[in-house]
Amino acid sequence: MEGKDTRGETHGCIVCGKPYHLYVVYDGSGKFIDFKVMSAGGKPVKGEARPLVACEKHDDDQVKAAVAKVYGPAKED
Repeated sequence: MEGKDTRGETHGCIVCGKPYHLYVVYDGSGKFIDFKVMSAGGKPVKGEARPLVACEKHDDDQVKAAVAKVYGPAKED
């Protein structure tokens, strides 16, 4: 498969679970490239190798703590 594949997906906030609609872009082999949050009140969680979203009301510390809880501590480059 060549090119890019864009899909509409629903993901929950990494902190509280509130659902958000996303457009997610994958390359031809199915590897995640980028995404955009389409629902109001959601913000992307950048720097991850997967599409993650959080509510705009959650601060960066809450988001980092939730990501670490779910996926483990971030690996330093």
